[in-house]
Amino acid sequence: MSENCDVRRVRTERTRHDSVGGEDHVMGGHVEGILFGLGNPLLDIMAVVTEEFLKKYGLKPNDAIIATDRHKDLFKEMVAQFNVEYVPGGASLNSIRIAQWLIGVPNATTYIGCINKDEFGTVLESKVMAEGVRGAFQYDHTEPTGTCAVCLTGQNRSLVAYLGAAKHLKADHLKIPENRRLMESAHYFYMSSFPLTVSPASVLDVAKFASDNDRMLAYNLSAPFLCREYHSAMMSIMPYVDILFGNEDEAKVFSEVEHWDAKDLREIALMIARLPKASGKRGRMVICTQGANPTLVIKEGVISEYPVIPIRKEDIVDTNGAGDAFVGGFLSQLVQGGSIEDCIRAANYAANYIIQQSGCQIPDKPNFSPESVGF
Repeated sequence: MSENCDVRRVRTERTRHDSVGGEDHVMGGHVEGILFGLGNPLLDIMAVVTEEFLKKYGLKPNDAIIATDRHKDLFKEMVAQFNVEYVPGGASLNSIRIAQWLIGVPNATTYIGCINKDEFGTVLESKVMAEGVRGAFQYDHTEPTGTCAVCLTGQNRSLVAYLGAAKHLKADHLKIPENRRLMESAHYFYMSSFPLTVSPASVLDVAKFASDNDRMLAYNLSAPFLCREYHSAMMSIMPYVDILFGNEDEAKVFSEVEHWDAKDLREIALMIARLPKASGKRGRMVICTQGANPTLVIKEGVISEYPVIPIRKEDIVDTNGAGDAFVGGFLSQLVQGGSIEDCIRAANYAANYIIQQSGCQIPDKPNFSPESVGF
């Protein structure tokens, strides 16, 4: 590791710090649409199922797969046979929903993705808007709305994802005047890497817009396979990224594909932070989660470590949405001019809450304030 790097372990005391955005920005004068997200929207269909149901569709009790032709009737059969619950899903949408929940001001967030105007699409859109997110969906009628079957058996959950209409997002949707106005009203943008698999042009359009207009772009590595199989597309976005999220597995795969001779996570995160940027107005912050271990934050060449909220193993229900919730919590304070400490506190609160739920389910009101969450 470079001798110039300063590693700081954050203590529990709370002091006043500067806004992450470099300014004391408070939302009061500009609330509506301050945060803009783009992603692959899915409707999670959750139900307690039988072992026979799993065997019929060749599912393992604990697994996550992409739907094939074998699973084409799975979703309708779940609805017909079991007591299902519908929850909006997809990585970017989960993060935007969590941010909206913690901000608490209607339409503070905007989300763009592609769905069908079918039954599942209507359910997804209505639930998203009921949570206060402004949906600016593209509608495609060639495939059904994307879904993810969450098949529960005891403590086990088997996930079967079908992208469906989400695959048909077009960059032209961003050029519609109303959607362009939504982009222009936003001060902060967030995307995961998953849309690179369906519409890299849309991702690049949003990234360039943010950079050209001096808006802050947060981005997520999202999955090891994306860091490997979509690395070239990811690198085309990287110059515009102001805040990069990822976990230790994603960061290590990213390093391998870049052929960096770096094994230490801190060194990898520093090297990512130092990748070229299109704008010299602000450096790139890198935030790397490590499960139960402290979160690493690289800002202006300084490495800080922030502990997570301890939790008993028996209280953990589902870790699938933890990363999405962490990002959403962070963004909720970022857009309100919060310090890095406030952002991490909200991120920890959201992740800790969501891993105690099945799926990314949120109540009407959060029980959070920066003062209520320590390190």
